[in-house]
Amino acid sequence: MTDSNKTATLTVHGETYELPVHSPTAGPDVIDIRKLYGDAGVFTYDPGFTSTASCDSTITYIDGEKGELLHRGYPIDQLAGKSHFLEVCYLLLYGELPQAKDLEQFETTITRHTMLHEQMQYFYRGFRRDAHPMAIMVGVVGAMSAFYHDSTDISDPHQREVASHRLIAKMPTIAAWAFKYHTGQPFVYPRNDLDYASNFLRMCFSVPAEEYEVNPILSRAMDRIFTLHADHEQNASTSTVRLASSSGANPFACIAAGIACLWGPAHGGANQACLEMLEEIGSVDRIPEFIERAKDKNDPFRLMGFGHRVYKNFDPRAKVMKQSADEVLDLLGIEDNPKLQVAKALEKQALEDPYFAEKKLFPNVDFYSGIILEAMGFPTSMFTPIFALSRTVGWVSQWKEMIADPQNKIGRPRQLYLGETTRDYVDIENR
Repeated sequence: MTDSNKTATLTVHGETYELPVHSPTAGPDVIDIRKLYGDAGVFTYDPGFTSTASCDSTITYIDGEKGELLHRGYPIDQLAGKSHFLEVCYLLLYGELPQAKDLEQFETTITRHTMLHEQMQYFYRGFRRDAHPMAIMVGVVGAMSAFYHDSTDISDPHQREVASHRLIAKMPTIAAWAFKYHTGQPFVYPRNDLDYASNFLRMCFSVPAEEYEVNPILSRAMDRIFTLHADHEQNASTSTVRLASSSGANPFACIAAGIACLWGPAHGGANQACLEMLEEIGSVDRIPEFIERAKDKNDPFRLMGFGHRVYKNFDPRAKVMKQSADEVLDLLGIEDNPKLQVAKALEKQALEDPYFAEKKLFPNVDFYSGIILEAMGFPTSMFTPIFALSRTVGWVSQWKEMIADPQNKIGRPRQLYLGETTRDYVDIENR
């Protein structure tokens, strides 16, 4: 936040107040209202906090009008095209791209933290076999504070560092074991000779009865999914992590809170909703019918995976994800999968339709990531856990930034009270 001599003038009940205006390094100016209640006796009303900055941050910047997403200043398409997930993790955590020796040390640290405490297997077995993988992840991540006591003191920088590494390293194992438990197959342990994405795919799809070789195209596509979902500024789950953290809660509890928030279909379930829409369409010959329904303002049907709440022009992550989707579909084919056949035909017809071009309703990252995960063999119930796995580094980076911020204080939003005013209690026989 840069100092500015600019101010905003607010008049309340005939009294005038000068409010400081701060200029960020990117984005619109911000009016500072921290002293408004104390000085003027009023506060602001902003449901959803869509016009309120809850913090200052140096991690991620989004310009929805330009279709721009920057991590520490680096455009997401460059990171997804030239880098890989663990390098992006380092960037988000520490603010700069690593030197070769630093990256090697970081990758070694993460790789050697991937195993879970053996007793955590019993925790999994306490769930019903048909438990949703997200329910398992919320419980298991929250339970990490019962297994890793030596990294829960948030006042100790070393413990914060260890907790950060553990969360990033163990989340693929936690998610893969949730998948294995859900499918009734034995847990697969991580291997130190595999990269982050390959390890995750092997833990999900290998079985003891035969060898499993990770295809590099699938591994690269998985790595891109992780990279493109790593952080997305102050969204609902990130804000949840920050709010939970503001109370001084341990990091595992805070990340579990973020996972719980991400579970909501309006947040982390978009790619699952996209696949469910493709299933509803059913066949390629029905696509024109659903496109017409999407154009009809009186029809509640909407094309899931097209357009974005934040990006008003285009989703900068979608181009890279489309490339991966094309590579995966070329490798695995779509002949035996009606949903993928519908997806490819729908993409083509929507991109050629002037209505969607005019409204800027282009396929977004959720559309393509859903296609990739479906083609790989993941059930839709695993889409949001994979999102949570990807987003963990963003949550951890935001958590670390908040804990180190001298302005940090416990979150306490205000309210516009519309209930009854004071009234006297009436004895039950007189009601």
